[in-house]
Amino acid sequence: MVGLFLSVSILTTGCGDSAANGEQAIEEASATAIVRTVRVNTITMAPGSFEEIIPLTGTLFAPNDASLSAQTSGTIVEMVEIGTRVKEGDVVARLDDRLIRAALDQARANFESVEAQARLAQDTYRRQEPLFADSIISAIEFENVRTALNQANAALSQAQATVVQAEQQFEYTYVRAPFDGGVEERFAEKGEQVAPGLPIARVVDTSMLKLQAGVPERYAADIKSGNTVRISFRAYEGSSRESNVTFVAGVIHPQNRTFNIEVEVENGDLVLKPEMIADVQITRRVLQDVLVLPQTAILRDENGSSVYIVNKNASRTTAERKSIELGPSFGGQTVIEAGLTAGDEVISTGQTMVAEDDQVEIINAP
Repeated sequence: MVGLFLSVSILTTGCGDSAANGEQAIEEASATAIVRTVRVNTITMAPGSFEEIIPLTGTLFAPNDASLSAQTSGTIVEMVEIGTRVKEGDVVARLDDRLIRAALDQARANFESVEAQARLAQDTYRRQEPLFADSIISAIEFENVRTALNQANAALSQAQATVVQAEQQFEYTYVRAPFDGGVEERFAEKGEQVAPGLPIARVVDTSMLKLQAGVPERYAADIKSGNTVRISFRAYEGSSRESNVTFVAGVIHPQNRTFNIEVEVENGDLVLKPEMIADVQITRRVLQDVLVLPQTAILRDENGSSVYIVNKNASRTTAERKSIELGPSFGGQTVIEAGLTAGDEVISTGQTMVAEDDQVEIINAP
């Protein structure tokens, strides 16, 4: 019985030691599992500048865009081809001018006849005037000479006005370009009868275009004539131009709560075309000595925005989560208005894999 008791005691003691060792091993393993290392990239915060941009969408239009029409009735006898480049004053279309030309010739001939009569009346008056002064002719005779001269001058003025009117009617048979440009459309063809005011052709000058865009009313105090504008066109990737605001509307559209702006766009190479869509960037303000982070480094949840920064000490390098307040954003960058200071090392890559107090390894791989 004594031997049996000793065996049981020894066996019980051995079991107790094994259990204790197992619990210790589990605790050590758990402790080892809690401490993990995450490889991350970081950015050290330093004051810099930030250009706050207002992004807009605009449309190009040509301020010099005219549908030309005749100022008199007639048949088209000449017309330039579509696509023709014309200068200001060039003939775009010409109407049949035979009747008007005949009327002009008649008016000019009549003017020459009346002019000759006026010269004769003037010469007669000049010769009769000294005779009247010497009482060689009577006052009635001289008054008749004076009246004849006045009538001749009146007839001359009337004949001259008729010539001017006929010349103007003759000029109306020409449809001329009001400015340099290209013939973009023809609304009538050679041989067609047209009436005054009926569109014949469209001429557009695309060497100087304007861009129109609507700006949300919250920026009404920020946008002024002269603001710098960068413009890029979706049809030409990588092509951008810089200009300035030339017009700011004084009224708000009640339907969409925006106001219009206009920007002049040089187009000497004629690459751009009216009605093109453009992406517009207007500089609202330039902030100095601010902290800026890539938007990808910022974490957002129901509690707001935050980042992980790196804490370094002698034994460990760990992650600490900090709440931040955001300012304006553009181009993938955001101004940090509160929560960080210069010198903070913010985790920019790998932050989604990090938890509070995790150990991190900074690799800063490109």
